Amino acid sequence: MAKLIFITGGVRSGKSRFAEERAASIRTENSTLYYIACGQASDVEMEARISRHQQDREKAIVPWQTVECPKDVGSASLQLGPNAVVLLDCVTTLLSNELFLHEDWSNALFQEQTKQKIQRDIEKLNESSEALVIVSNELGHEPLDGELVSVYARLLGEIHQWIVSEADEAYLIEMGLPQVMKGDGIT
Repeated sequence: MAKLIFITGGVRSGKSRFAEERAASIRTENSTLYYIACGQASDVEMEARISRHQQDREKAIVPWQTVECPKDVGSASLQLGPNAVVLLDCVTTLLSNELFLHEDWSNALFQEQTKQKIQRDIEKLNESSEALVIVSNELGHEPLDGELVSVYARLLGEIHQWIVSEADEAYLIEMGLPQVMKGDGIT
């Protein structure tokens, strides 16, 4: 199995930047960096964020191979070459994309199937990688109101707990500063 690294934090906390730096630090001269982007431009703000992330990767010192994959991220494993260092950004968006494909997101069986599908897809990526860096948002500091938000937060929390149980390293990013939550930190 690949090295698995989980990075979470609040909105605009610097998670993606730290994740890119962490993935690049793992890269060897035989590795290829893959960026699996789950975002979809659903509004002007999201379009601008996606564009900014793309420009940041284009300007990066290290080369990135971007795979746009808003759902079914396990299928991206077929596009990975040998010695892949993969950054998956982000589980929060991935869960939204997977959960709202179905008209009845409130169905408990569908919720469980969606969670399990995301876990299987992450396992596929991990099996196909030298290292897998996963980014997600921490919702614990956000107000949760309504059934939909509660379902979403519960599923995201369960996915986070599962990822951390499998992870070699876990970080919480606050104000751009990484806090090691699991593992020995950056090596």
